[in-house]
Amino acid sequence: MFPLSDSIPARRFPVINILLIAATTFVFIQQLTSVNELEFIRSFALIPSLVNFEALDTLVPFVTAIFLHGGFLHIISNMWFLWVFGDNVEGHLGFILFPILYFLAGIVGNIAQYIVMPNSSIPMLGASGAVAGVLGAYYILFKDAKIKTLIPFFGFFTTAEIPAPFMLGYWFVLQVFSGAVSLPFSGDSGGVAFWAHVGGFVTGVAVAKLIRSINIFLRK
Repeated sequence: MFPLSDSIPARRFPVINILLIAATTFVFIQQLTSVNELEFIRSFALIPSLVNFEALDTLVPFVTAIFLHGGFLHIISNMWFLWVFGDNVEGHLGFILFPILYFLAGIVGNIAQYIVMPNSSIPMLGASGAVAGVLGAYYILFKDAKIKTLIPFFGFFTTAEIPAPFMLGYWFVLQVFSGAVSLPFSGDSGGVAFWAHVGGFVTGVAVAKLIRSINIFLRK
């Protein structure tokens, strides 16, 4: 299944959403064209075993890992879902709160994964936690939306209107599998940060609920 668009028009042109997609794509190109991709990833990905809370430089990967990806399917699925769903969330949250939500969800997701696997030497990378935060916010703010989706059917393609919650669940499953694609690590199998997805999604849900509650209170 391939989401094409949602049923809710964006309130404004999604400048921040586009900038995030452009920046992530740029970093991915730098990753692919680097002299030593393995070294590039190890320099900017989150490697839990290297984290030392007394050394600030080892905490930087909690942010930089958001911009790295394990392969084309990984980045395409992340950025396309961000494109389809992020414009509405940005339109609702605005130019300031939207990037705060994005990076907060990504960082919280990485922290969640670190807590579960603090001694792991496998690099964790990807915008999945951040995108999960956007989708979590979308779930709260636009739960009744319908997603126009391209669906393969016995060698042909058709489109259907699918409820947003179902499509968000599909993305979650897709990320678990796409995150496992060929990372350039000899003997390593990983990079799939399940708890980063969970942490990011829960963060998005919590932030959206908080903002919605504040808006309701201000209207009284």
